Amino acid sequence: MVTRWNLFDEMDQLRREMDQIFHSFMTPAERSFRRSAFLPGYGARQYPLINLSEDKDTYHVEALAPGIDPDNLTISITGNVLTLSGEKIKSADNIKPEAFHRSERAAGRFVRTIELPMTIDRDQVQANYKQGILTISLPKKEEAKPKQIEIKVQ
Repeated sequence: MVTRWNLFDEMDQLRREMDQIFHSFMTPAERSFRRSAFLPGYGARQYPLINLSEDKDTYHVEALAPGIDPDNLTISITGNVLTLSGEKIKSADNIKPEAFHRSERAAGRFVRTIELPMTIDRDQVQANYKQGILTISLPKKEEAKPKQIEIKVQ
């Protein structure tokens, strides 16, 4: 029987071996809080997760930000770049690290930048936070909107 070589199987095996190496250098308490990019499920992720959509006049951003106090959120716009920043407070300060069996909810400061396809009217931006979802409406500048050109028939 001939076994086929599969690049993705080899890469997955390498990742698992790297996980074991990094994991072996950590104490049990550190394993709960130090996260390696090689550990499955703990890779670098951008936060908050977003959906970016548009209609004729506006870009719409929906950002998942559960457990964040809206007073800890900052939204800024420079040119066509939207920046979301803030801090997610740790939920339980009185629990010792060695008491955790699993710790998957990250806490701390975050910054997320999103490049928009066109410039927007910064004076008309609106943001709302409800039930852990931040929604931002970013109206397009008039000159950025598509303009219909009338064709004259002669």
